[in-house]
Amino acid sequence: MNDVHQNLPKYAKELLRFSATTPQFVLFGDVYDIFPLYMDSKYIPLNLPDFLGGLLGRYGGYELVVEYIPLEGFRVVHGKDETYRAITNRNISDRLVVLNDVYTILEKLVNALNKCAALLNFSSRLSEISCNRDLPDFLYRTFRLCLSAKQKGTPPVYNPLIFIVEKENDMPAWYTLDNPSIRSIPIPKPDLQIRRWLGQSLLPKVDGWNELSEEKRHEVLESFVDLTNGMYAREMLSIVSIAMRDNLNVSNIGEAVRLYKIGVSDNPWAKIDKEKLKNAEEILSKRVIGQEKAVKKAASILRRSFYNLSGAQFSRYSNKPKGILFFAGPTGVGKTELAKAITELIFGSESNYIRFDMSEFAHEHADQRLVGAPPGYVGYEVGGQLTNAVKQNPFSVVLFDEIEKAHPRILDIFLQILDDGRLTSGRGETVYFSECLIIFTSNLGVYEVTPTGEKIQRVSPEMPYEKIEEKILEAIRDFFKFKIGRPEILNRIGENIVVFDFMRPENARLVMKKMMRNVVLKLQEEHKIKIIVSPQVEDKIYERIITDLSMGGRGIGNKLESLFVNPMSELLFNLFPGENSTVTVEDVIEDGDRWQLKGYLSA
Repeated sequence: MNDVHQNLPKYAKELLRFSATTPQFVLFGDVYDIFPLYMDSKYIPLNLPDFLGGLLGRYGGYELVVEYIPLEGFRVVHGKDETYRAITNRNISDRLVVLNDVYTILEKLVNALNKCAALLNFSSRLSEISCNRDLPDFLYRTFRLCLSAKQKGTPPVYNPLIFIVEKENDMPAWYTLDNPSIRSIPIPKPDLQIRRWLGQSLLPKVDGWNELSEEKRHEVLESFVDLTNGMYAREMLSIVSIAMRDNLNVSNIGEAVRLYKIGVSDNPWAKIDKEKLKNAEEILSKRVIGQEKAVKKAASILRRSFYNLSGAQFSRYSNKPKGILFFAGPTGVGKTELAKAITELIFGSESNYIRFDMSEFAHEHADQRLVGAPPGYVGYEVGGQLTNAVKQNPFSVVLFDEIEKAHPRILDIFLQILDDGRLTSGRGETVYFSECLIIFTSNLGVYEVTPTGEKIQRVSPEMPYEKIEEKILEAIRDFFKFKIGRPEILNRIGENIVVFDFMRPENARLVMKKMMRNVVLKLQEEHKIKIIVSPQVEDKIYERIITDLSMGGRGIGNKLESLFVNPMSELLFNLFPGENSTVTVEDVIEDGDRWQLKGYLSA
């Protein structure tokens, strides 16, 4: 190909090159997008038929290029109506519905002495709109036509018939299989070069472009190209339309990209109180007791997320999630509670907290529950639980609980989220995670299952924290690298693994007091009853609780139910306190397995 074709994408060059040897083509893939065609020293965005018309006419020397639209007829995308009429003896305005009539026109175009090309648009839909025998007869005749087609002109080329389909298998296998007279050409999403061409065409329409220096224009263009990685060209056009509608300056094109991805102009991250983030450790520690290292690590990532620096060391235009955390450690020590505390700190409430219990996704095809079933399968129209939730609320803390219980196939989804910050649902919708904080929790390393199926504890409260951290980190590395063979997941998580400590006795008292205070406050708020618990009662409850802290905070809560909540209910029923009265709990009576509270009522 000569230098004149250097401004063409690969698939366009392939079509021109093989028009000399191939009478029919099947174009499939990104066929409903827009495509930049280099004309008159600039790039013009066109739909695919118009792009192909300009391509074959200007670069291929074709005199006439027509498009067939099912249920309508033909239209000229390059050339003159008179040429069409002279070849076919039909007017371009004639409506053609019956495929046999369409074939008659195509046969004349393919065999014409003029250099002609015919595009059959929406070919994937022909089976839905044609009569029972029309389409098989039509395809058989076009198949015969490709075998009998002759080259014409100098240098010799075919008058190609070009089917435009959504997927390659939309054409019958018998039509294309082992047939050198038909060439299938995929049309991919815009690559970097095509996005750059589109940017050169679209950005000058945005306010402020003409005032920029050449160097600054290049910088803005490259930023736009990077930020739109993985997008369709039509999405790029939509972004520019948003910038023009909202009167955004071209230097702030990144905001238009964010608005398009998220779909809302409000940005909760920008409204976070900086003082809150500055004192995040103190705020989070009020809810998560005894986990100073975990709280400190989480606070550090939150401050980084506020300035959108996640992944910034790899690229200025990172689309990764706002932050990634991997909480590991024993059960009941505050992993889930810290995720909720982070949500409340960022967004003011826990309504932006989305949790998935990964033990429910242990089967191979459970990924369909997260992203939705593929087209044609039951439940396709419903969408996926994860993609639906993030689409509805893109500013969220997304918690994947007990990640090690998920089927390994699910990990491919996480890889895409952590790498690209986006996920495509079963319905083909792209959902962006760039405004989300992703948190994984795991119990890896706490227990080990022996070859005989016995479950043994690898770490215990008697160990120092440093030893617990070492063993749990080792187990996590072994799990991802060797057990499931997915070290790339571990690589994406990076240094964001936070190991939680066991519930220590000194922290158990704080957790216990907090839970007891919740009970006391509930009685005061709902029943106007004031409860006073003596230190003696508190000490006795604490002594019973610390006999076994292996189940962490949940274990403390379960024990308090039998040691405090249930006995308190019995005491209240015995005393029948009225509103604004006070109940003083002064002692505990142990009667075998029964635990009773002793108290008295005062006005």
